[in-house]
Amino acid sequence: MKLSSLKLFEEAKRYLPKGVNSPVRYFDPYPIIVESATGPLITDLDGRIYIDYIMGYGANLFGHSPQWLINAISESIENGITYGLTSRLEIEAARAISETVPGVDKLRMVNSGAEATLHAIRLARAYTGRRYIVKFRGCYHGAHDYVLVEPGSGAIGKPKSPGVLEDASRSTLVGDYNDIEGIEKIMRKHGDEVAAIILEPIAANMGVIPPNIEFLKACRELASRYGSILIFDEIVTGLRIAPGGAQEYFGIEADLVTLGKAMGSGVPVGVYGGRKDIMQLVAPEGPFYQASTFGGNAIASAAIVATIEHVRRYGNKIYGKLSRIASEIEAEAERIAERYGIELTVNRFEGLIQIFMTKHKVTDYTSALASDTGKYMRLHRELLKRGILIPPSQYESWFPSYAHTGENLSETLYALRESLRSLA
Repeated sequence: MKLSSLKLFEEAKRYLPKGVNSPVRYFDPYPIIVESATGPLITDLDGRIYIDYIMGYGANLFGHSPQWLINAISESIENGITYGLTSRLEIEAARAISETVPGVDKLRMVNSGAEATLHAIRLARAYTGRRYIVKFRGCYHGAHDYVLVEPGSGAIGKPKSPGVLEDASRSTLVGDYNDIEGIEKIMRKHGDEVAAIILEPIAANMGVIPPNIEFLKACRELASRYGSILIFDEIVTGLRIAPGGAQEYFGIEADLVTLGKAMGSGVPVGVYGGRKDIMQLVAPEGPFYQASTFGGNAIASAAIVATIEHVRRYGNKIYGKLSRIASEIEAEAERIAERYGIELTVNRFEGLIQIFMTKHKVTDYTSALASDTGKYMRLHRELLKRGILIPPSQYESWFPSYAHTGENLSETLYALRESLRSLA
């Protein structure tokens, strides 16, 4: 006899912290237990079907398990998975990434976005011989000591989580996203000691915060002026707003870039890469030691090759569709809010979108924190009752996919109207 979601969740709590493997998966009264997923839909253990806008937090650009991905993975598995040796597939994957993403002369494949940012930061320190990195409040770069900090007094970061070494966080300078004067001030004071400036070129981990293009240009100019490495963390934006990510979209080239999520269409992948003179430090070509048993494994490599092939095949059709879906959701949310006097702000960048429950503009971490998260959770529950699955956290993004249909969108807009009306 199959257990219900609630009963299975009670069992999950015996083995997993709060019953989940990542904090963002939990929400009250208990999270969805997935039975299966295909295209734009998720079916839970109790047989309920949802139109999914979590989409693996951006990994499933083409929806859940497209047939071409299943075929590519199945074919690769027949020839082995992990060899402890170099394979033809991982060379093809490396070539496809280098040809698609600007400035990636060389790269190293790992297994997650957190690994990619960890090694990119350490590589920047190795290249420059410097101590500090600069990150921005609300930009998430994985749960490792270098970046799991938030600002204390002044610009120096303090640990956000118990267990983070204070020595590591003291080497992290924290600025405010979109604050040009702030990053200029940090670099004037510490620039000669800054190994790297790392940022999400489009912030998608404090909700969706579009960048001020002048802010991105300032980061590029300041990194060059002080001999620091500019790292674009494109774990979310890689392949999602353009084939070459934010670098291609904005015409601003970073020195190093980190990639993941959509690059593997749901298969765990991570990549860091960039300028040849920096990447040639990586062992065994250079003295910077980094190794990975599963880096470049056959499943990940096959997924990368197949994904990039489909991005090239469909091109602007992908990004036009994602943007149209997000813009219709944006327009409907604003229309209903105005009609019923609901205080909300919609932030959208092409196909990335989030609804903030505040009447004020959201341009950085401070203004994002002003949103009414309790009201957002009510919106989440109301949409869930109507078969629409959005991130349970205010500080994530909705991710439309290429698999979403016009019928899915119509159902979403109807559910959004009814849900917002119930909040009013």
